[in-house]
Amino acid sequence: MMDDFFPSIKTEIPGPKAKKIIARDKRFASRSYIKEYALVVERGEGAVVEDVDGNRFLDLMAGIAVNVTGYSHPRVVAAVQKQSERFFHICSTDFYYPSFASLVERLASVVPISGEKSVFLTNSGAEAVETAIKLARYHTKRPYFIAFLGAFHGRTVGALSLTASKTKQRSFFGPLMPGVYHIPYGYCYRCPYHLRYDSCRIHCADVIEDILCEHLVSPEEIAAIFVEPIQGEGGYIVPPVEFHQKIRDFTDRHGILYVVDEIQSGMGRTGKFLAIENFSIEPDVVLLAKGLASGLPLGAVIARKKYMTWQSGTHGSTFGGNPVACEAALATIDLIQGELVGNAIKTGSRLLRGLKRLKRTHPMIGDVRGIGLMIGVELVKNQKTKEPFSDAAHDIVQRAFKRGLLMLPCGENVIRFSPPLVIQPSQIDVALEIFSEILAEYEKEHRMK
Repeated sequence: MMDDFFPSIKTEIPGPKAKKIIARDKRFASRSYIKEYALVVERGEGAVVEDVDGNRFLDLMAGIAVNVTGYSHPRVVAAVQKQSERFFHICSTDFYYPSFASLVERLASVVPISGEKSVFLTNSGAEAVETAIKLARYHTKRPYFIAFLGAFHGRTVGALSLTASKTKQRSFFGPLMPGVYHIPYGYCYRCPYHLRYDSCRIHCADVIEDILCEHLVSPEEIAAIFVEPIQGEGGYIVPPVEFHQKIRDFTDRHGILYVVDEIQSGMGRTGKFLAIENFSIEPDVVLLAKGLASGLPLGAVIARKKYMTWQSGTHGSTFGGNPVACEAALATIDLIQGELVGNAIKTGSRLLRGLKRLKRTHPMIGDVRGIGLMIGVELVKNQKTKEPFSDAAHDIVQRAFKRGLLMLPCGENVIRFSPPLVIQPSQIDVALEIFSEILAEYEKEHRMK
């Protein structure tokens, strides 16, 4: 057990042991890895990470929204150990085992889609997206898809074709999958159409029918719309409730599948099992991964049974639904439904209130938005002009790391807050205090008032 659940920095960052490991990593690992900062993890517990030099960090990013139950939750560890003693693997595409049957049954019961559902298990979020692409085309016999600017759906070719987060992620990998149309997301703080929410009539949703389908593609040829309920890598953007509702109405009228990518936003993060529940609509297909198995590789596609019309052998996966990962997922869902959804609501509200208070005293905070423990802080050079402070997010994340906070940027100028759902109120308060101190230092250096 760790005896300190708050940041504690004992050496220079990175420390001597960390430097040696980083040097080995750099010598042999692919240059494509980002490596946001020099964190070399030794162990973790709850929302605290300890590096190889004994420095302790408070985690506000959960391994990019993966460690929803914190680090090495004892109930997840026990489930993994028990299954590991039985067997590690047997291919779910060809054979049966109890944990697989239990998990697909459980997912079908907890995902808020009415009627009968079918589940396909994958080993990652990108594979879940690829599965949904194939499913939509197979069932509808239609070729086209709609996705959103700023979206991130993965890095494999099909998923990357839907992704429109950063040019770097797509450059020199073309030609990508044809038939994908991108439109702007519902981003009220920086409306791409320069409209106001109180008078816009949710134009960002109407664009699909009024512009895209008028000039480029018939709705009868669109297989699916892929959308994040809350856009993740694009900047933790919470759209208006009507955004999803109007698009859902459009898909209903034209037989288009509404596919929600809950890979980052799901698993209790927003205080509900799925983020889309905050928008009072039912999707046709739900994609899960990241936190589904508390860090073990597992993804899932849950769809209305009437849409999974493909035949035996049409699609499969060697490692999808690995028995150890399935047991971890069952324990994770138990924890989320038992206590962590409530904690996400309680601590998320505390964090959101605290960040909004900081906005009143820190001129570089332009917007604070979020639901539960999925919150974005957008940084600006001027609150009135909203000019993005493009370099600040990365710089502040680096400073936070050296002060014992693990954070990540997203979008052009946003810092995301997506801690483990086990984070405690006292840890929220410490994080807010350190974050405020870092902002104050940065604003002083840049002469912001």
